[in-house]
This record gives sequence, structure tokens and C-alpha cells, in this order.
Amino acid sequence: MNFLESFEVAWAALKSNKMRALLTMLGIIIGVAAVIAMMALGQGASVAVQKSIQSMGNNLLSIYPGQFRASAGVGQVRPTLSLEDATQIGASVPSAVAVAPEINRNAQVKYEEKTWNTRVVGTNPDYESVRNYPVSSGAFIGEGDMMGKRKVCVIGETVRQNLFEVGDDPVGRTIKINRVNFAVIGVLNKKGSSGFMDQDDQIVIPITTSIARLFGDIRFRGLSTIDVQAASQGAMSQTQDQISALLRRTHKLNPHDDDDFMVRNQADVLAAMENTTRTFTFLLAGIALVSLLVGGIGIMNIMLVSVTERTREIGVRKAVGARAGDILGQFLIEAVVLSVAGGAIGILLGILGSQVLSRLAGWNTLVSVESILVAFLFSSAVGVFFGYYPARRAAGLDPIVALRWE
Repeated sequence: MNFLESFEVAWAALKSNKMRALLTMLGIIIGVAAVIAMMALGQGASVAVQKSIQSMGNNLLSIYPGQFRASAGVGQVRPTLSLEDATQIGASVPSAVAVAPEINRNAQVKYEEKTWNTRVVGTNPDYESVRNYPVSSGAFIGEGDMMGKRKVCVIGETVRQNLFEVGDDPVGRTIKINRVNFAVIGVLNKKGSSGFMDQDDQIVIPITTSIARLFGDIRFRGLSTIDVQAASQGAMSQTQDQISALLRRTHKLNPHDDDDFMVRNQADVLAAMENTTRTFTFLLAGIALVSLLVGGIGIMNIMLVSVTERTREIGVRKAVGARAGDILGQFLIEAVVLSVAGGAIGILLGILGSQVLSRLAGWNTLVSVESILVAFLFSSAVGVFFGYYPARRAAGLDPIVALRWE
């Protein structure tokens, strides 16, 4: 008996027990659908994290102030980042194509009768390119605003929505930041949230203005951050090393002293987050595969029942010349058909389920070809693995004993 004949016999046997076949496939359907949906959820989260980190800037290195440790061993807080540090980095590190010092403070802003609490960033014109913040209308702060310490600002989309009416153009309006009048010269392009921070909930002003007219002398607190844009992704590690060496030298740190600053490499953060989300994806897929294995056990159980019910049929077929390989092939094909059909239905339900999760729950999902192939091949392997023992048992029946079976 060739493969086509074995398939026809197996298919006829399955059609004779449609409900039982459907219930048997249900475990495989649920397992495959769960694998597809869980892997889509994990991969979607990975892509979302990657986009979120990359939206914060291209080839970004962020320098944060650290803890100054006195000679007596007592930790004391003092400003460890200054405007001079930012100037030195821009002048002495060739691969640093843009440097943006930042002073971040929370402040209350007001326009007419509306008020809003937001984050005010005092920085320079390089902030636009370093942090990838183009304006959707108006203009960004310029060198003239820096030199003249002008009271101008660029607002984020969240600030615009909370201070102005829908359709109003904020450019040219005057708002109050901590009771100081500032002219709105631009609106930042919408970027969305990054982790727990809304990237659109901020106002950008010239750093010279923030020192002279808003936040006061920063010598006692220093800069909040210095953002540096490397020339390329490949130059980020070299740029980081050069910045660390420069700051240790300008801060007059001894070889045994710890850094009083911290340089965070965007590529390292991205790699760490990708590893985390990859582990999360594998964990979800592993949990879903357990249900697929349970479905395989269900196939084995039903196939053993089928062998018992059809013992006399097996004896008749052997008596008329069917070989053990023919019987083995017939029952093995039945098991594989059950698992493959269940896998195909499960793939469709998994894709549909991931889309439902994305639309109703707002979760990021991504169905990849790899996840579909993994689920399909695994479901086929389950059919072969769990169907082999019942098929082997059917093929090994003694035809005389089988013919006597009632």
C-alpha cells in the first residue's frame, strides 16, 4: 500500500468519528494558538522596547552625576557635572559630534486659566539632534537665544494638549513657567512614552536662560545630564572610553578613586533590554508548549482507544495481505493528520488572537514567520512522537488473535 492509499484509509477512519477527531485536535489547536500568541506578544514587546530606546536619540551616550566620596570615607553630594565638562567633551572628543548639557527641573506652567506641572529642560540647540526632537511647528531654540538669554521655549505635545485648545497654534503665545513669562517659539514632534516617562511632557528652554532667569546658580547642584551623540554606532564604545578618561582627568581623580560620574551607553541598554525581552518571549513560548504536549498526550490516548476498537479490522487487513508497515503507516498518518490539521487551525487562531490582544488590550504584538514555522513543525513532531507507539502497537498485533477479537 502506497502513501496515498494509506492517507485515504486514515482520512476515512477520521471522518467516521468527526466529533472525536475534533475533540482530539482541540488540545493541539489550543497549544499552537497559545505558542503563536505568546511569541507574538514577546516579540512585539521587544520591538516596542527597541523603538522606545532608539527614539530617545541616535548613537546616544548619557552622562550622569555620581557620588563624591570624601577622604574620610563619608559619601557627600556635590555637583560633579558642569558646563565646563560639556565644553571640554565637545572640544576634546573628536567622535562626539554633538553635546547637549541639561538641567532638568519640575515646574508649574500656566496659560490663561489653565495650569500644568511638567518637566523643564534647560539645554542648548544640540539637544534637538542628540535626543532626536524635531519640531512639528515653529522652531527650536538657537544660538541667538542662548547668547541673549531669551525667555523662549519649545513645548511638548502633552503640554500643548493640557494648556491649549484643540486646533490652537501655541507658537507666538506667552506662557508662565514658575510665574516667569516665556514666549512659545515651537512645538516638539510627538514621540510618546518611554518606559515610565512621557517624552512629550516637557518644555525646552535655553540653558543660559534657565540659569539666569529661572533656576538660579547651578554651582551647588550641577548639571542633571550631559547627552553626547557619537559619530556612529561603531564609535560609541571608543567615545565612551574617551569621555571617561577626560572627565577623570578634569575632575582630578586619583587612579584608585571611583568615578564621580556615570556614562550610559545606549547600545548597552538596548542589548540588555533585548536579552530581557528575548528571555520573556522564550518563557511565554515554553509555557504554551506545555499545553501542546498535553494535546499530544491526548492524541496518544485516542489512538490507543482507536487501535483497541479496530483490532478485528486490523486482523482482517493482515489476513488479506496487509504488512505490518502498512498498518503502522495508516495509524501514524492518522495521528499526524490530527496534529497537522489542529496545528493549521491553531495558527489561524493564534494570529487572530494576537490581533485581538493588540486592538483590545493595546499590547504590541508581532507575528513572525519563524514563530509560525516553529509552531507548525512542533505540532507535526508531536503527531509523529505520540502517534508512533499506538501505530507500533497496531502493527504488532497477531492477526489470529485480532480476528478472534470481539
